[in-house]
Amino acid sequence: MKKRKLGKSGPEVSAIGLGCMGMSWGYGPAVDKRKAVSLIRTAFERGVTFFDTAEAYGPFINEELVGEAIAPFRDQIVLASKFGFNLDQDIAGAPGLNSKPAHIKRVADASLKRLRTDRIDLFYQHRVDPNVPIEDVAGAVKELIQEGKVKHFGLSEAGGRTIRRAHAVQPVTAVQNEYSLWTRDPEAEVLPTVEELGIGFVPWSPLGQGFLTGALGTTKAFDSADLRSTFPRFTPEARKANQPVIDLIARIAKRKNATLAQIALAWLLAQKPWIVPIPGTGGLKHLNENLGAAEIELTSDDLREIDRAFSKITVQGARLSEEHMKLIDR
Repeated sequence: MKKRKLGKSGPEVSAIGLGCMGMSWGYGPAVDKRKAVSLIRTAFERGVTFFDTAEAYGPFINEELVGEAIAPFRDQIVLASKFGFNLDQDIAGAPGLNSKPAHIKRVADASLKRLRTDRIDLFYQHRVDPNVPIEDVAGAVKELIQEGKVKHFGLSEAGGRTIRRAHAVQPVTAVQNEYSLWTRDPEAEVLPTVEELGIGFVPWSPLGQGFLTGALGTTKAFDSADLRSTFPRFTPEARKANQPVIDLIARIAKRKNATLAQIALAWLLAQKPWIVPIPGTGGLKHLNENLGAAEIELTSDDLREIDRAFSKITVQGARLSEEHMKLIDR
């Protein structure tokens, strides 16, 4: 597996990481725990050294799963987790934010226990809390870094101004926002900001929550436990309207003798050398498929063709529910 550095000051990680959320929560029924542990360990054997989780995934059970799975090789990987929610409230409906410094420190201690480790390599603020100055958040993480409980500070779904303010207090190692071929929001402000500051970028949902693989079609029904059942972009009407995105990727995939998922991931890798996507999966077949994307080279002509074609497509539907969109920093 090829390696990449998360920004100027960040750790070196595998070019493709593993997002572990969906194994426990978010996209329907959880994966059998033994199968999930085996999958995470297989990912490591295949060269993955960057694993992403959060206390909110479950909540709590995904950190416990990841902690068990990575125990045999903990010191050989970079482990990311997140803080920032009041988990006594309904995350799927109306999550309560809490990034008060005392709460951050309690979350860190609890996460360390669940993850069976003495430090979290990359600790993200899961969502920007408008009620807590970002300087206070950065200061709290800085203290955790000084104590040795955390190694690097990250932000998720943060805007450019927030990133700059946080970075001035405690250098930000990585920003994790949604980014993919059909979610291009970070290109306007966030990517130029992190490039200027030497910060790494970690696209979550790099496969468009499964849509960009071409496997969802227009008729698939989502379980009520599946977050996508509440996202406007995943209604049958929106998926039908967004079929041109799939057709575009499929055209390139055929030429490259690759799958749609591999082209979607290769496109992200081709954008910047400090971008590290973290696709999630619950099965070995898709794990191998995703990791194979690191070997696919998209030429400048390929990238221009994709950009030209995509400029003529208007993606239909908001990427998240109204409640989730309220949590996005702008």
